[in-house]
Amino acid sequence: MNVVDTSGWIEYFGEGPNAAFFAPIVENTDELVVPVVILAEVFKRVLQSHGDGAALKAIAAMQRGQVVNLDSTTAMSAAHLSLRHQIPLIDSIVLAAARAEGATLWTQDPHFEGILGVRFLEASRDLA
Repeated sequence: MNVVDTSGWIEYFGEGPNAAFFAPIVENTDELVVPVVILAEVFKRVLQSHGDGAALKAIAAMQRGQVVNLDSTTAMSAAHLSLRHQIPLIDSIVLAAARAEGATLWTQDPHFEGILGVRFLEASRDLA
């Protein structure tokens, strides 16, 4: 199972330099877990930059995976992870959701670099 964080989805939808890193994971919907908080973050970012239509289209694509809600056990695990790894709470919720599902977390967010169960690729610094 796999979870792609917000940075990965934005990279994929925006066809950024690292989109190919995320494409096989995003497109393998049978193995894709989507924490509901990621839906909210991606919807907000796409809505802000491209409007309602694009945001709804992005969410429809994301919902091809298994959407998982935040429960109390995962919330408490997220709090522990946030303190242990010194990462923002939203990031720890994503990490806790991935762990609850036995999933690998795919990201280019530097907050996750070096954490067990995370596949990290440094964001490209496109100077063009």
